[in-house]
Amino acid sequence: MCRDFKILIIFSYILCFKVFYINSKRSQLWKLSPDKTKIIKGTDPQPLLYPKEFSGKHSITGDPLFDIVDTERYGNSWIKHPQQSCLDCVEEQENDTHSKLSNGQFSETLDCGKPVNFTYFDNLVGVMNRNRHPVVPEPQAVLYFTKNFGKSKPDVKNFDIDALERRLKKAKRERPKSIQLYNQIGNFWRIKGDASKAIECFRRALAASPHNAEVLLSLARMLFSLQYLDDAIYLTRRSLEVQTPEKGAWQQYFTLGEIFKAYGHYQEASIHLRHTLELNPKFEPAHLALQEMEAIPTATIHMYTLVIIVCLVLGVLLVILSSVDNSEDIKPQRHFNKAMAMRSLKGISMTAKRCKRTY
Repeated sequence: MCRDFKILIIFSYILCFKVFYINSKRSQLWKLSPDKTKIIKGTDPQPLLYPKEFSGKHSITGDPLFDIVDTERYGNSWIKHPQQSCLDCVEEQENDTHSKLSNGQFSETLDCGKPVNFTYFDNLVGVMNRNRHPVVPEPQAVLYFTKNFGKSKPDVKNFDIDALERRLKKAKRERPKSIQLYNQIGNFWRIKGDASKAIECFRRALAASPHNAEVLLSLARMLFSLQYLDDAIYLTRRSLEVQTPEKGAWQQYFTLGEIFKAYGHYQEASIHLRHTLELNPKFEPAHLALQEMEAIPTATIHMYTLVIIVCLVLGVLLVILSSVDNSEDIKPQRHFNKAMAMRSLKGISMTAKRCKRTY
């Protein structure tokens, strides 16, 4: 009996659910008449079908009340802008988009994607201030894109930057997550002078490969051009530590030579530059840097020694003069003591004579 009762309850529940589902599918839409005097039957609104180009901006809900509102993200809040939900407007926007694409106004941007959250080199001052750097173009960064880099002097003035940009965009479409490509795009923005985009590319590469010697050296060269010398020395030495022996480290030694030359430490700079020429004897910039340091007059190098000697001589003279003054102050006191002693002796002798006479 209880079993039959449970079956009856389940059957009635299924039947009611089916009835409600059918009624919901066959529900009638009602609306007000144009003169707003009575209620008449309405028709289901047809959903507006937008093309794929506008799927990110418009909501395809089928409800005109939501389709006329365009909601966009701005900062930490949502801002709504009224839009016309008509097929004619959509067609006009679609035609405008196709015309801009055909005219080349919507071109592919050459970047390395979204900035990464963290790298092991974010504590460097030059990296922390990456959004505050001025525009400092580096034409010498063109050397990284020449075939005979380090062997012959390339023609930097006639280098085609636009062709390089097209090649990098093509390489980005083919292998968008390449660490070497991130390094090349960063060096491209070094040529343009956009430090923010270049550092973001180097950060993205270092986030994936923190021990990449080429990326570390590229970032060091850029911070050196921005006069962050301590950061540049740290990154160059780190690149020198992880550089593989078969590739050679002449670029790292040359960078260290240039940095120490900018510091004024000519002896240490010449040591690194000579290391560069030992590994790459035909590298002309190292020869020029050594010649510039050798052309500096030796008097300027020994100027500090001369200043120290003069200071020491003046110090010794001051000590001697002070000792002479003290001796002059002491001498009258000694004469006074002798005079007093003579007077005391004369007094004693006179008293002794007087005593003899009385006796």
